[in-house]
Amino acid sequence: MLAAPDQDSQAPPAHAAARVAYHSPQIQGDQRILHTLNRFTFGPRPGDLEAVRAIGLDRWFDQQLHPEQIDGAGLDARLAAWPALQWSSEDLLRRLPSNAVIRQVIDGRIAVPETPVLHAVYEDAMYRVAEKKQEKQQKGQQADAVRTTEAPTMDASNDAAAKLMDSLDNDGAGSDTAETAVTPEKPTAGIAIQPENPSGILALPPQQRIARLIAMKPAEADAFFKSLKGPQRAALAADMPPELKETVAALENPERTVVEALIAQRLTRDIYSSAQLQAVMTDFWLNHFNVFLRKNETTPYYLVSYERDVIRPHSLGKFEDLLESVAHSPAMLLYLDNASSTGPDSPAAQRAKQNAGRNPNAKRNREGLNENYARELMELHTLGVNGGYSQADVIQVARILTGWTVDRPQRGGDFRFDPNRHEPGAKKVMDQKFKEGGEREGRELLHFLATRPATARFISRKLAVRFVNDDPPQALIDAMARSYMTSGGDISAVLKTLFHSPEFWTTGVYRSRIKTPLEYVVSAVRASNADVATVRPLARALREMGMPLYGAIPPTGYKWEASEWVSTGALVNRMNFALSLAANRLPGITTSWASSSPAASPQSEEARLESILVGDAVSETTRSAVLQQFEARNANEDGGQSQNRAEPLHVSATDSGRNHASTTPQETQDQLLAGLLLGSPEFQRR
Repeated sequence: MLAAPDQDSQAPPAHAAARVAYHSPQIQGDQRILHTLNRFTFGPRPGDLEAVRAIGLDRWFDQQLHPEQIDGAGLDARLAAWPALQWSSEDLLRRLPSNAVIRQVIDGRIAVPETPVLHAVYEDAMYRVAEKKQEKQQKGQQADAVRTTEAPTMDASNDAAAKLMDSLDNDGAGSDTAETAVTPEKPTAGIAIQPENPSGILALPPQQRIARLIAMKPAEADAFFKSLKGPQRAALAADMPPELKETVAALENPERTVVEALIAQRLTRDIYSSAQLQAVMTDFWLNHFNVFLRKNETTPYYLVSYERDVIRPHSLGKFEDLLESVAHSPAMLLYLDNASSTGPDSPAAQRAKQNAGRNPNAKRNREGLNENYARELMELHTLGVNGGYSQADVIQVARILTGWTVDRPQRGGDFRFDPNRHEPGAKKVMDQKFKEGGEREGRELLHFLATRPATARFISRKLAVRFVNDDPPQALIDAMARSYMTSGGDISAVLKTLFHSPEFWTTGVYRSRIKTPLEYVVSAVRASNADVATVRPLARALREMGMPLYGAIPPTGYKWEASEWVSTGALVNRMNFALSLAANRLPGITTSWASSSPAASPQSEEARLESILVGDAVSETTRSAVLQQFEARNANEDGGQSQNRAEPLHVSATDSGRNHASTTPQETQDQLLAGLLLGSPEFQRR
């Protein structure tokens, strides 16, 4: 018989027993760490949760605000694969010439370098440019023949975006003293060139291999590179140091070498950098100050220094410093056409009028006042569309910025202020007077714009959308704007306010943001702890998902809102990518899903992989769907049916064959479960 309870242990009143359990409106426990890692990094890697828990969340965030204090040795070792990305824009264009440079060589405005390697690079590129020109002429002749028998029609595909994507050459660079025109080797269209047997060249030591490639005539080199199969192409430079690998790539296509290196280093940083907040903020500012990769043929070269010297170093500093660095960058001045802007009353314009009067039949220079950069500077970069300015203010800003140009843009020149193009006289913007002062006017304008309350609100709202939700609370925006104004536009101070705000920690924002394609691809690679030997499949996946790096054509950049990225086709692309990644079907990218038990059940493995990939438990609906799809796919494979299986992401012939050797049934099981979890709704949110 149980002892009667004493008075102190009597049962509580009935109304107390029925009290509803308290639920905090704030995110609690390890979910706070996961929330932070999903918002301020490109997603957690295995072990990140435990590492942050060990040092404390606040301390981790403070470390991220000071990337210069974070060990980057491991990342630096990976980035050493692209030594050319440390060169100036001028050196890049000289040593890895664009097609625009090659056309200048053909026209006799630039001499072919005498050093053997560069001489071969230029000669081979001249051959390809001439061959492309010949092919274009032949197509034009065929089209002319068709037009003689058909009525003219509109080409629906010939829109503005398609034209921009054709790497237009409209920099208007001045020429140096003309050299004798160089005649490239005559293209061999229609004539079969027998390429040298790749096996013989691949058997040579690296230096001799390079020497043999340099010794080839341009037509032979072109045929040789075109003849290479995937494994042969990989083997050609596999055992070479980075400098020689770049030489091989330059001999085949120097312009493509720059583009691929630019994209490769960006994805490598996003995946492997320990300074993850800097990587995320670099992505944020590259989108905020968007420059389209294919504006013209020199843009990829300028984007190297734009990201390296302008955006990344200032990504967590003072906004005014970032704004001024962007305004002086050739990449932005060329993208938004300010490099060609000329004041209507400037000395250059006056001389043009005098010349036109003396020779009215001469071809006139169409350069004049260009408002593109002035408008985007206020609407997209600082004040916002409702920032209180007028069209008259846009014109005045454009006048202030006349003369901000680029020295020899097709040769990789830097910023130059040209007083001959600058509009004289005082200007007034939003009731603020700017005295005549040449380049100083522009610096004063940038300071004026960077310190406006409207700019503080506009930047704060964009940051809140990126890190909180599509419609952030006004109270949060106001608090961030106050931090901006009191700190002199310190980006880190604004982020601190966001991080410590109650709005950031409300349970309603946990996993409420749909990842953009870039966030999804990089987070999947990080969560999988994948070893990435080449990023080409990742770059291809981003193109197929509609978000190629540096590929946003308008100055607005890509959108962050979920509606932009949620559709049936987009979700199918993500699932295909996830299954291919998990099953090692992406060439050069390896994942491992080692199980502690060789006979673990699908249910236990699914639970284990949930913890690794998602960080916390998925919903019962998701878990059930994953296991059902797993069983259905297994049944399809066993029955030889593949019509319901997601196809792997497209793999081009230039990539080497599949990574995976024969896998055990347990490994196959884990690959499929991991792929399904990477495609789950929980993983697609951050």
